[in-house]
Amino acid sequence: MNQNLLQLGTWLSIGSPVIAELAGLCGFDWLLLDLEHGCGSEAALPEQLRALRGSATRGVVRVGAPHPDLIARVLDWGARGLMVPHVNSAAEAETIVRAAHYPPRGKRGFSRTVRAHDYGMRPPETTPAPLLLVQIETREAVMQAAEIARVDGVDVLFVGPADLQHDLKQRAPLPGEDYEACLCRVVEAARTAGKAAGILVRDSAELQPRLNQGFTHVAVQSDLSVLRDAYQKLLQTRPVRTS
Repeated sequence: MNQNLLQLGTWLSIGSPVIAELAGLCGFDWLLLDLEHGCGSEAALPEQLRALRGSATRGVVRVGAPHPDLIARVLDWGARGLMVPHVNSAAEAETIVRAAHYPPRGKRGFSRTVRAHDYGMRPPETTPAPLLLVQIETREAVMQAAEIARVDGVDVLFVGPADLQHDLKQRAPLPGEDYEACLCRVVEAARTAGKAAGILVRDSAELQPRLNQGFTHVAVQSDLSVLRDAYQKLLQTRPVRTS
């Protein structure tokens, strides 16, 4: 993985395979299918992943928690990437890596007939390892970012901006630990370890500044926000009756 190459994605929270297919056809590098805060259930996930079949777009699933059984299921269903929220230490990151990999690297249960291996029609050895994005969402995680980045198997340190800003607001401020300083610290930790840094931006105007800062795996907006903004814009153009 080229750490300096922009990988542009977007958030899918609605849980619709139609939206997933459309976003893939539009040419995003990756899509985040959200099981933490999204509207869709685990049962809706396989159809979203099938909608990306044959697409160059990578389907990344964010699990709600680092449960090994859930991690194994989403990977068995064909997720090409895994995002895990609230990773605060290298030990937690190592546990996630073990859950996402087969022995001897990890502890993931092995089956040849899951969708990830074309139901037994493709040798498991030819299936690429999933891209692993761990979320940095607290001051503690920022302070431990260098150690987390050094964990073999972690590919991307991905900042959760809403959670990180909320966490920082709840604590007594320390010199050099404002939000922007924390972002710089995460980027530097990733760069030093030869890993990538990622972030979600809510406004496309924020994209270029974050790229300049060193983030390469960037998600812009979400399906919900795109629809919300478009609906609101439509309603603003509604004619007013004059009689």
